[in-house]
Amino acid sequence: MNHHKKARKFGREKKVRDGLLKSLALSLIVNGKIKTTDAKAREIRPYTEKLVSQGKLATVASRRALVSKIGVIGAGKIVKDLAPKYAKRAGGYTRITKLPARLSDGSLMAIVEFV
Repeated sequence: MNHHKKARKFGREKKVRDGLLKSLALSLIVNGKIKTTDAKAREIRPYTEKLVSQGKLATVASRRALVSKIGVIGAGKIVKDLAPKYAKRAGGYTRITKLPARLSDGSLMAIVEFV
């Protein structure tokens, strides 16, 4: 039974799936906007929002936790750019906009961007 398991697996093993989420989150943080499939967009949204919320704490421990999750470049971008921008906002940092289906395989596409 698959009760209480809401995370998508994407047909990948756990390590590969975690790497996929990390790379998508890093791309979103560095570029501010990415185009991906709808399922990946829905999985990346809570992941990145938790990272931004952790960056808003601005402690040494939270910065180290961010570095361990997405690397030095992503952690620096969150702490310096994104956290001050969303200091007074209590969540809801990202927006998912649906796009037409991809022609090659028909998968639903979406754009994930910071509000």
